[in-house]
Amino acid sequence: MSNDTKTVLLSGVGGQGAILAADILSRVAMACGQDVKLSEIHGMAQRGGAVTTVVRLGDSVASMVADKGSVDYLVSFEKVEALRNIEFLKDGGALLVNDEFIKPLPVATGAVQAPSGVVESLEQAGAVLVPAEALAKEAGSVKAVNVVLLGALSTKLSYDEATWLSVIESRVPAKFKDVNIAAFKLGRKFVEECSA
Repeated sequence: MSNDTKTVLLSGVGGQGAILAADILSRVAMACGQDVKLSEIHGMAQRGGAVTTVVRLGDSVASMVADKGSVDYLVSFEKVEALRNIEFLKDGGALLVNDEFIKPLPVATGAVQAPSGVVESLEQAGAVLVPAEALAKEAGSVKAVNVVLLGALSTKLSYDEATWLSVIESRVPAKFKDVNIAAFKLGRKFVEECSA
């Protein structure tokens, strides 16, 4: 492993666009001349199950494996998924979380109770809670939550904004280009203002 390698873990549930987000991130890194390794786990994703994707970026990436405590950036599309994967975040790593709770089926049916203290636990871990759904709606479509979160992540990586925008434009259908560009910029602006 190269010392410059960065590891990003994207976690969410099926249908939130985590796979597309990982693809865009990978293409941005490759457009900047970096090596990329990607690993995806789809847990009944089409039925709202957990989806995790590891993207490793650097000059020379030897493996796509992310061990516990090795992730530089954990981007979660849902709060409980953030907690489920928090053990992968390294000390000093960045935690960006969509401020949304999606009830898993057992919770929705009343078979089990929703976990308590989720927000408090995330805040203790230093999470930046991003109102990604509200920002996506502001951009024009709630389906752009994934790109809002990429905008948030972009503030932590050294890739220039123009490359992100170019890759997004090339990767989303033309009729959704403007919405996704706006979503990216809103996510980026939110985190920049939080950090100011």
